[in-house]
Amino acid sequence: MNGPLAQEISQLLIAAFAPTSLDIINDSASHHGHAGHDGSGESHFTVAIESAAFAGVSRLERQRMVNRALGDIPGQRVHALAIKAKAPGE
Repeated sequence: MNGPLAQEISQLLIAAFAPTSLDIINDSASHHGHAGHDGSGESHFTVAIESAAFAGVSRLERQRMVNRALGDIPGQRVHALAIKAKAPGE
């Protein structure tokens, strides 16, 4: 079961990119006791997203697009966010 922050991340990305594939992986447990682990259980995530919106877009710009779609979540509400963004067929 995903927590409320993971669900919010999922909803924002679905609204922004209409992805063909989306996985929100909570990596927080593997960072227990490390910097940024706040005890909430939702401090570190990996986002794997596939969307036609990323076709012809550089890897860096894809990450920027995802970060913009998530607003204040990266860096403020989540300590670490790994982004794996690709276009269909990649």
